Amino acid sequence: VKLVESGGGLVQPGGSLRLSCAASGFTFSNAVMTWYRQNLDEERDLVASIGSEGSSHYADSVKGRFTVSRDNTGNMAYLQMKSLKPEDTAVYYCSARYWPSGGGSEYYDYWGQGTQVTVSS
Repeated sequence: VKLVESGGGLVQPGGSLRLSCAASGFTFSNAVMTWYRQNLDEERDLVASIGSEGSSHYADSVKGRFTVSRDNTGNMAYLQMKSLKPEDTAVYYCSARYWPSGGGSEYYDYWGQGTQVTVSS
């Protein structure tokens, strides 16, 4: 199982970035994909999640600015970030909660290695 994030970098306030998460090793359509972010010495916070059929959920702090999406054919998840603020600076992680049977009590959580997003002038 592998989750590989890409697309992070340095951007000015008000700018945009698109993060990508390439998934492999499991049935992607059986997973809920979630983006988290974390700064040093802080807790990892949920940013946005998306179910297999496209239902999404956002943290209040990013609503209206971030959009989560997925491509079940290509096994990809995305986080489009607009109107970025300095407080969005963090390491962003892609996570998958995977149900081998498509549901039920057996599930597994997988994590990527993270990608740094820095919003600064």
